Amino acid sequence: MVDGPAADLRGMTPLSPVGRLAATVDRLSREVRAAQAEAEGRALIELAKGILVARLGCGPAQAARQLAELAEQSQVTPLEFAVDVINQAARDRVSEVTDAFLSATAAVQSADTEDGAADGDAVAESAAVRLRAAESGALAADDTQAVADALLEQALRPLGAAAVAIWAAGHDGSLTLAGSAGFSAAEAARWRYVPPDVATVARSGLTERAGQWITSLAGTGLPSVGRHQYPDGGRVAVPAGTGGRIHGVLEIAWPVPLSPQPPQVVRQVEALAELCAHTLESYTPPQGAGPEPRVMPDAVELMDLADGLHDPALVLVPHLDADGHLADFRIQHVNKRFLDPAGRPRAVVGGALLLEAYPMAAGDSELFRSVERVYATGEPFRARRMNLTALVDQVPLSAIADISVSRHGNAVLLIWRIEDETARLASLLQHAQRLGRIGGFEENLLTGEITWNGQLFDLYGRPQTSVPVPLEELAAHAHPDDAVAIGRFLRTLLHHQRPASAAFRLQRPDGVTRHVRVVAEPVLDTDDRLLVVRGAYQDISAQHWTEVALAATRDQLAHTEQQAIERNRLTLQLQHAIMPPTQSPLKVPDLQVAVRYRPAETEQLVGGDWYDAVMLPNGLVLLCVGDVAGHGIEAATSMVVLRNALRGLAVTGAGPGQLLSWLNIVAHHLTGGVTATAVCGLYDPALRTLRWARAGHLPPVLVRGAAAKPLPLVRGMLLGAVAEAAYEEDEVQLAGEDTLLMYTDGLIERRDRSVEESLAQLLSTARPAPVTLDQHLDRLLTYSRSDTDDDTCLVGIRVG
Repeated sequence: MVDGPAADLRGMTPLSPVGRLAATVDRLSREVRAAQAEAEGRALIELAKGILVARLGCGPAQAARQLAELAEQSQVTPLEFAVDVINQAARDRVSEVTDAFLSATAAVQSADTEDGAADGDAVAESAAVRLRAAESGALAADDTQAVADALLEQALRPLGAAAVAIWAAGHDGSLTLAGSAGFSAAEAARWRYVPPDVATVARSGLTERAGQWITSLAGTGLPSVGRHQYPDGGRVAVPAGTGGRIHGVLEIAWPVPLSPQPPQVVRQVEALAELCAHTLESYTPPQGAGPEPRVMPDAVELMDLADGLHDPALVLVPHLDADGHLADFRIQHVNKRFLDPAGRPRAVVGGALLLEAYPMAAGDSELFRSVERVYATGEPFRARRMNLTALVDQVPLSAIADISVSRHGNAVLLIWRIEDETARLASLLQHAQRLGRIGGFEENLLTGEITWNGQLFDLYGRPQTSVPVPLEELAAHAHPDDAVAIGRFLRTLLHHQRPASAAFRLQRPDGVTRHVRVVAEPVLDTDDRLLVVRGAYQDISAQHWTEVALAATRDQLAHTEQQAIERNRLTLQLQHAIMPPTQSPLKVPDLQVAVRYRPAETEQLVGGDWYDAVMLPNGLVLLCVGDVAGHGIEAATSMVVLRNALRGLAVTGAGPGQLLSWLNIVAHHLTGGVTATAVCGLYDPALRTLRWARAGHLPPVLVRGAAAKPLPLVRGMLLGAVAEAAYEEDEVQLAGEDTLLMYTDGLIERRDRSVEESLAQLLSTARPAPVTLDQHLDRLLTYSRSDTDDDTCLVGIRVG
């Protein structure tokens, strides 16, 4: 047995040097907190002495002796008596809260013993001490942040609260986080400013003058500071005001749902809010406070990422010493799945330094060195079965975990999964059996004992209290047509003593038939005698019906493919009959006319592109191209309707704008509501002029000498979109050797280029013009960079 300070006094377990160092740090931290509390208590005692000096007209020494004697006579501590003196002299809000505690205690314990009444007085005195201590700490604080620290430590933690936020209200209705305690630094930085009219818990306390007491934050849907740290905890938001003016809000967070509080606690919180109001009267927002955030985006984004993980995770940020060197990492956030090896709640670990929460990590553990290395190099680190050691109350606790550490900007994400190998394997096996619909069995042929697991009872549709079915009776529970397969399975297994399997239809007592596969193997003794048969049943009904459905689908697919082939063949035949790839040239003096049609390479993409070039009775030449939306037989038949309609309408002698207006009516009303684009032109051979209009289509291209450019765009929406539409016309004067090109978008369209870029490529290819017009059109088709495999129509004229 080890004696002395190096051994744990309860378990007498020797501590390592690092363990002793961690224990010393913990002890010194407790002593510092006790010293702070003692200093705040001395401030209250000195205040009470001053009151006695003023009332009794005595000196400080006599007032000190008087205070000690009166406290001893009242059987209370000097601090409690000092607070009582202060309350009697002040008669302020804190005094009212203390009186409320005393009144409630007296009412409840009026029939109790003297000891019970004394206990009630102690509760009231404790509340008074807490409030006065908080008030003293707040008055001595340098800023609002220090006020928040004092309120949390002196008054709110004894009430079970975990964090506090002091909000300053702006003249525009905004809220600024003036001070907070218990929330992580990144969370406080992210919430430092709330714009006007944003609904939050703090704003609800600002608008509800009686304050908001919320049982659980999760049930409100309201965002608030610390929603990652305390997602299910209670919240209180109380307005902080003095003299009828509201200066801000005091918001308090509990780590767990908040039960209804007695009126005394409500008044205590209201008194603390009034104390905050006095602090907020002189509060000035720091430079930079406003809508522009000053948060660490790396840590904030990682907090949301960690909450979406299925493994326990910590978000760490570097903690630097006074010289700017890396000394530790602060735990900015822990997600909901976090499991501390020592069993501590998440609120205890969150916000602490890594070596404070896990001091043993500074010793021979690889954890801290791995986090340092990842932060320094940025290279991720992963390890299996790492030993995690935590020191809690001077007792080292260990756990085995899989570790993943990665750096994201200035923050580090630490993921660990505590390993329980036996439970994990059992869970994996159970889930595998459930997902695979597998039931296991074991049958002892000597004793007749049969063991089934729960999945097998479910597969048979029998209660787990029923008697399992022996293998020899398997045929009685199967479809009669499967008797031969089952007999072969039993002979192989029981007679030849070899592993066997069979598929059969299981007929359950509830009338349901399941397709089942059984697999089994024999277990022999040293004399090769059959002792036990072990195996498993698997429900393969889904697989069976999937195979049946797949076979039917194959048949349906073959039929559909045949229909599609026939449909595409008819579409091509229709398109080629109406619009052959080339057309006999028109006989027009001083004018060459040529057309080209290139169908889509993929038959399923045969569409509704069309062209026409015809001499009208009035001596004008009708030139047009169009594109019906869609592909297939519907697009092809719609194309035929529009092409023939335009050819018939052109005989009326109307201009191209009027022709497109009439064609729009045809598309909208007479073709089932199809939409299409088109360009229509009327060329006058005598005047060498072209009047033209467009309906959502690309304009014609004029090639004159070594230059090629599109005609100026005129207004005109696509055909069939609305019931009535007007189309603008334009006229262009052509000269000798001019070439005019009309085309559909299949000539230029690319998936990776804009229309403007594709049109520029066409203009580059169109100039200079070859000797003949036919060569010109063939060149355009040859060097077309279109990659959409769409139909293409091309009409060209050249003036002689």
